[in-house]
Amino acid sequence: MDRRYFGTDGVRGRVGEHPMTVDFALQLASAAARVLAPDGGTVLIGKDTRLSGYMFESALEAGFVAAGVDVMLIGPLPTPGIAYMTRRFNCSFGVVISASHNLYDDNGIKFFDASGGKLSDELEERIETELAQAPITRTSRSLGRATRADRSRTLYQEFCAATLPAGVDLAGLKIVIDCANGASYKVGPRILADLGAEIVPIGCSPNGRNINDGCGSTAPDLLQLTVPGVRANVGLALDGDGDRLVMVDHLGRIVDGDQLLYVIARALKQGGTLSGPVVGTSMSNMGLEIALRASGIEFRRAAVGDRYVLAMLRETQGVLGGETSGHILCLDKTTTGDGLVSALQVLAVMKQTGRPLAELASGMQKFPQVLMNVRVAQRFDPAAVPAVQKAVARIEKRLGDDGRVVLRASGTEPVIRVMVEARDEATARAAATELCEAVTGVAD
Repeated sequence: MDRRYFGTDGVRGRVGEHPMTVDFALQLASAAARVLAPDGGTVLIGKDTRLSGYMFESALEAGFVAAGVDVMLIGPLPTPGIAYMTRRFNCSFGVVISASHNLYDDNGIKFFDASGGKLSDELEERIETELAQAPITRTSRSLGRATRADRSRTLYQEFCAATLPAGVDLAGLKIVIDCANGASYKVGPRILADLGAEIVPIGCSPNGRNINDGCGSTAPDLLQLTVPGVRANVGLALDGDGDRLVMVDHLGRIVDGDQLLYVIARALKQGGTLSGPVVGTSMSNMGLEIALRASGIEFRRAAVGDRYVLAMLRETQGVLGGETSGHILCLDKTTTGDGLVSALQVLAVMKQTGRPLAELASGMQKFPQVLMNVRVAQRFDPAAVPAVQKAVARIEKRLGDDGRVVLRASGTEPVIRVMVEARDEATARAAATELCEAVTGVAD
């Protein structure tokens, strides 16, 4: 089935345009209730700090209550916090109102099952099928009940803190935390402060419109200036819904998801608790693969998208994976990508070793990576075009073990994405340009 509404991470779009409208949200709630809680149950609803979140929260609440489902409203809380609290409260399912790292003009609605995991493709397809039915309103005796659960956020804070090794706290660390004016703005600073860190908060003053706006993991420039400016040990930046993390060392240099994976993987390996391979994606830097191999750690690549990383981790019984963007999965700690939990694992390594982040990440040398987009009249699979594959083979032979090529069609627009890694940027750029010319020749 071709899904009309569910993408790789729920339903998402521009507020006021279909499907991100109040009437669709109410219809979606009714459809989800019929699939996920046909005999009644409880749903936990959380959100980030977008102005439109209140509107969608009310629409979803109405749809669920009318369908006979009890609703718990927990307010702004990171997406992984909703996953955890859904399990903790034994809810039938959970809902997050967020467009993640997008600006406030967008919003989205995504679901967790009772275990705190993402819905299967089959369940999402069943919900889409139910959208053809009119929203249901039960009689008064069968309606659901809505309650607020805002004060329960401390349970998530305690859960995050408990992922630190026994006896480890953050005393002696000065940390700048950038919460992107998003869902982590309350719990993020509190977790770090409760663990003894001296904190400098930025991006923690949401006004409904400034989420991800010049702050957070997608725009860490201010964090890079602030960390050395206040002589902090480290900085961390989350995205609007708190599931992505990038960090900044004491010199103000970005430490991305690949480097953070390396730091965590090495610590797990040395502690004897790493199981299975570390899983990245086709876009993970080649430097990560080489550095892990040198440490005796197996590395595998999944398709781009955290759901594919998760699927491969389950398949291989691994516990650690993630993407360059900072979406890191620590399955020995939680069920989904959690920026705060990931940050705590890195901070714990700093405390236990007494080494700064810059030194911990220095064992991985990033390869220059050149990304180019070729716009085409109609999307096609580059792997199915002999002329393109001939060019790929020629360049891969030239690069040998010192480089890598990835070509893929965009899933959202008529674009072929070309990525080349090499030991130096000039080589990577020349190879990427050559591949773009080959793709253009086919497109023309």
